[in-house]
Amino acid sequence: MEAETEQKIEETVRRILEESDMDEMTEFKIRKQASQELELDLSKPPYKAFVKQVVQSFLDEQNQKEQEAAQKDQNPEADGAQEREYDDNGDLVICRLSAKRKVTLQEFRGKNLVSIREFYFKDGKELPTAKGISLTEEQWSVFKKNVPAIEKAISKMESRI
Repeated sequence: MEAETEQKIEETVRRILEESDMDEMTEFKIRKQASQELELDLSKPPYKAFVKQVVQSFLDEQNQKEQEAAQKDQNPEADGAQEREYDDNGDLVICRLSAKRKVTLQEFRGKNLVSIREFYFKDGKELPTAKGISLTEEQWSVFKKNVPAIEKAISKMESRI
């Protein structure tokens, strides 16, 4: 396989992975989508093995990022001062819920919003998807006051199982 072909395959597969919902994506679906985009049959053994290698490498990198984020969440203070993280839009990242979901504080049209949103990577940038919710300060306050009721309801549901 030519180096140029390998590079095109790797770039395409990585982009598909970055834009995909990893809970629903499979290696077969990735290979099929990349085949269509590249107009190349990636089900043949050398291509199939290469795609598998790229997918595994991507998953290993994501796992490493999740572990680093979890360690950061467990010990947010470095040298006695808390590090503040800002996303590519300049919004303050409050916490990461997973590798693809995070809570940010942002200003939009003069209002402060708490945004709980799913993100994806494109061209090296982390960008927000439409999946999520942004709450005004008032809505956040109402939500926060009702967290005990939500936790109580969850406990009742779990006790029924």
